[in-house]
Amino acid sequence: MKIATFNINGIGARLPRLLDWLAEATPDVVCLQEIKTVDEKFPVAEIAAAGYRSLVHGQKGFNGVAILSRAEAVETKRGLDGDPADDHSRYLEAEVEGVRIASIYLPNGNPQPGPKFDYKLAWFARLSERARALSALERPVVLAGDYNVIPTAEDVFSEVAMSHDALTQPETRAAFRTLCHAGWTDAIRSVQPTGRAYTFWDYQAGAWPRDSGLRIDHLLLSPSAADRLVNAGIDRAVRGGERASDHVPAWVELRG
Repeated sequence: MKIATFNINGIGARLPRLLDWLAEATPDVVCLQEIKTVDEKFPVAEIAAAGYRSLVHGQKGFNGVAILSRAEAVETKRGLDGDPADDHSRYLEAEVEGVRIASIYLPNGNPQPGPKFDYKLAWFARLSERARALSALERPVVLAGDYNVIPTAEDVFSEVAMSHDALTQPETRAAFRTLCHAGWTDAIRSVQPTGRAYTFWDYQAGAWPRDSGLRIDHLLLSPSAADRLVNAGIDRAVRGGERASDHVPAWVELRG
């Protein structure tokens, strides 16, 4: 099973690029983030024509996550527990052929310090609580998405340039480290332990041609999923397409 994560940065603007990539990469499951549309306006018919079913947790204008799958996907959770006032669409979870898969769009947290950074850390704590519950299932689980976390200095074009950003703060990195140390495997770093593995290049300052990238899209595997790991990678070339998202797909392949 090939499972991918892709922050599409607006499904309306990027649908042709998404359909092109689906046809070329043929993933079995795709976790989308930042679809930036309500459920009713998600292009279900166009995606169905490409061979995929859609589960959608949308939001007007920003945020929004979805799970696309070739096989039947049964929704298991929409949103995270712990904050009844949180109305952001950032988490969607489903069961697909015996694998539990979550599409995650963790808050950016900028500017920091401040309420947005506090929200980021609180949301991360809620995600970690859900991860603990999923880990207790002792089944294959993939937590896939845009974490808005740069785990280490090796995952950023310039540690100095990003030193004040919420994505590199010690609290942010500690939360990600703690999650991984609870038994979750970073799929990309499992296959490529060192070196550049960027998944995001800003639209500004010539970031793409200069390769000034960040690794912020991650696939974390439960022990049962990690035991089935075959390969993982990043479809870097997608960033060079016309009207591309500022993110590219990252993916993992698991044995059946």
